[in-house]
Amino acid sequence: MMTIEGTPREAVEAKPHPRVVAVWRISALLWAAGFAGVCVAATVTAEVSALWALAPALLAVALALHLPGARWRAWSYRVGEIDLRLVRGVLWRTESVVPHARIQHVDTRQGPVERMFGLASVVVYTAGSVGARVGIPGLIAADAEALRDRLAALSGTEDAL
Repeated sequence: MMTIEGTPREAVEAKPHPRVVAVWRISALLWAAGFAGVCVAATVTAEVSALWALAPALLAVALALHLPGARWRAWSYRVGEIDLRLVRGVLWRTESVVPHARIQHVDTRQGPVERMFGLASVVVYTAGSVGARVGIPGLIAADAEALRDRLAALSGTEDAL
């Protein structure tokens, strides 16, 4: 729909499903566990105090527990009449605007942890080299498929298959 001034009216802003916080937290904790293992191995081989392994490992675990919630709060997206807008970033905020005309194809994907939580991501591929791929994480699987089909229809890529 168009507004009185002739500019497109934006769709309602949406967020990933809150369950994605658990998915991100599990992934981050797995990385933190690996990092902690490297820290422990480094202190054993270097024969230094365990504090040198404990401090970075505890910091990694603290970040793994805190950052996914902050990341979710910073995430939003809107599918408008002429474009897809994504806003994300905890420390560095990024807003991406993808005109529907630039979309080349749209995929859905699910990792094993996402599947456990019934979530999926939509990945949008665009023309160009910088930022040629953007994703919308943490959608209910059926909603991700519907969004994929909607974006394909809006961009006209569904006819190209």
